[in-house]
Amino acid sequence: MDISLTTDRLIIRDWSVDDAEEALAIYGSPDVAHWLTPAMDRVRDLAAMRSVLQAWQEAQPNLPPPRGRWAVQRRDDRTVVGGLGIRLLPPYEDDLEMSWQLAPGAWGQGYATEAGRALIAWAFTQDAEELFAVARPNNVRAIAMAKRLGMQWVGETSKYYGLNLQVYRVRPSDLPSDLPS
Repeated sequence: MDISLTTDRLIIRDWSVDDAEEALAIYGSPDVAHWLTPAMDRVRDLAAMRSVLQAWQEAQPNLPPPRGRWAVQRRDDRTVVGGLGIRLLPPYEDDLEMSWQLAPGAWGQGYATEAGRALIAWAFTQDAEELFAVARPNNVRAIAMAKRLGMQWVGETSKYYGLNLQVYRVRPSDLPSDLPS
């Protein structure tokens, strides 16, 4: 499903193969890849990044909303600074996982919070009843981000990805009052 969400500073849109160089700064960064679930390894080069983006583009139209992967682009200079995703958590039953990744140069500027809140608001217009985020226990940045998004800690489990993970959840009734509508 094609979406284009805008916030004060950002555009959330479908990925394009033309984004490969900026996407590689995200998914090729050891500082980002270290925290990704085993479902995606660090992307090693531009050709591999183009292949990943092409696969995401081809899969996107077949994913029922709110599932998908999107680029996060700054409005002022059109630079892609991150990515967002919503997908089914393994064991691939009902739980929808929201994920976010930012280029290290874009960390600490509030982009993930701004984009994440817009995506959550949109997801809840697509009949999603709840969204989850999972984080390794020592990934303090992801845990803090989940909390900034209004997610509540619901426990620790190893059922997702075979890793011991902290689990956070947000439902429409949990949303911060300043969430965009």
